[in-house]
Amino acid sequence: MRVEKFVSTPELQSQGRIGNEPLEAGQIWALSPGGQDERPGLFRLEVTEGPGSGVRVLNKPVPQAFQESIRCAEQNLYARARQLVGDRDPRAHEFSAQLRGFDAAKSGAKTGVASLIALCSALLRKSVRGGLVVVGEVPLGGTIEPIHNAASLAEIAVEKGAQSLLLPVSCRRQLFDLSDEMATRLDIEFYQDAKDALMKALLV
Repeated sequence: MRVEKFVSTPELQSQGRIGNEPLEAGQIWALSPGGQDERPGLFRLEVTEGPGSGVRVLNKPVPQAFQESIRCAEQNLYARARQLVGDRDPRAHEFSAQLRGFDAAKSGAKTGVASLIALCSALLRKSVRGGLVVVGEVPLGGTIEPIHNAASLAEIAVEKGAQSLLLPVSCRRQLFDLSDEMATRLDIEFYQDAKDALMKALLV
C-alpha cells in the first residue's frame, strides 16, 4: 500500500509566520518594540559567517536603527566572547547580516539581543529553537534595556504563530495584564542578561 507523505519545506511556510521548525544556524525571529514613529513589527534576522572580520549588513539602504542594534551586538560579542562562544574568536570571522521585515515596521529598532543570538548561533553553528521569537536591546555597556509594551508584544507573538516568547525579566510585572487566553497560548520565558538569553534560545 502506498502512503502519501506531506513534507513541509521553508518555501511552503507562509511568509511572516513563525513556524515550529528550527531555522538554520544564524537565523532568528525578532520582535521590534517599535519607537516614536513606528509600530512594533516582526523581523527575521539571517546571519552567515566566513573568514575575515567585522559585520556587514546586506540590506540596501541599511536601516539606521538596525545598524545601531547590530553594532552594539557585535561589540558585546567581542567583549564577552568567552562567556558566549567559548574558545571561538569572533574577531577572526566576517559576519553577513540581513534583516527581513514582515510588517509596516522596517527599521529593526531595538533588536540587539536577537542580533547577538544570531551572531553566536552562526559562529557556533547551532540553531535557535523552533517557534521562538526574541525581544530586547543590549547597548554597548551590556545591560538589557527596559521594554514598555510587553503585553502587546506578547499578543503580536501569538498572532504571528510563535510558541515561545523570550523577554527581559524586567517585563514580568507588565504581563499581569495579559489575558488568560493569550497566556495559555504562549510560553513566555524571561532572561536576565545576554548570556542567559543565548542559553535559553539555542537548541540544546
